[in-house]
Amino acid sequence: MRNGIHFISGLPRSGSTLLSALLRQNPRIHASMTSPVGSLVNGLLRTMSQENETAVFIDDAQRERILRASVEAFYGDIDPEKLVFDTNRGWTSKLALLTRLFPKAKVICCVRSPAWVLDSIERLTRGNPLEPSGLFKFDTVGNVYSRAEQLMGGGGIVGHALNCLREAVFDDRRERLLIVRYESLTRDPVAALNTIYEFIGEPAFGHDPNNVEQDFDALEFDARLGAPGLHTVGAKVRSVPRPTIMPPELFHKYDAEAFWERTKDLPEGLKVV
Repeated sequence: MRNGIHFISGLPRSGSTLLSALLRQNPRIHASMTSPVGSLVNGLLRTMSQENETAVFIDDAQRERILRASVEAFYGDIDPEKLVFDTNRGWTSKLALLTRLFPKAKVICCVRSPAWVLDSIERLTRGNPLEPSGLFKFDTVGNVYSRAEQLMGGGGIVGHALNCLREAVFDDRRERLLIVRYESLTRDPVAALNTIYEFIGEPAFGHDPNNVEQDFDALEFDARLGAPGLHTVGAKVRSVPRPTIMPPELFHKYDAEAFWERTKDLPEGLKVV
């Protein structure tokens, strides 16, 4: 059994790749972009469900051991003394399961106004006009409106992640969540990291936000997806104000989906930075 594991989740284009890159500066921590672990867990859950007639031979104790072992096995090459952060946007829909498998685990949720998430993806799309993106199933006839609708639908990468986040925020296990705004991470990364360390009960580390290293495996992943730049991080953490390229009605519509900014509607005990 390794020293510990925590999870990074939340919305795409909201700082999770940057957060992982910063955390990797700490030699006690292993962190990277989205891993296959979430998909492995989902696949195992389905295989061990009553959909499979042999599930009659599997009880809950076995399911628990198998799921925990799959996570442990994936990180088997990592020094067991290291603290692992696994990233997947779907973890926020699995709080009950994570609590069962890893009772001490916390979930760091990176968030950003969905309007700015869409703006960021739209910029990537327009920045690669010669190569259709897997984000839109390589469709070549879409436009900003159809792309926004696809991304924000229940099965879209933004809409699905947003709904998973809502589920977690209003779950009675929400004390395991720390909501980290993109703006907080980019404007004062050291303060945001110190808050994360305090939340997970780890000593702070002297991070250098002016010397961030790129995960080059992530660049290969982006190239295969047809979305160059999706997981690119700059060498220096900067907050750069810019105008949106989204049509005003689309921007205002999806900016209203940033529910974590309506503090009066949030449940008691939720931590937001």
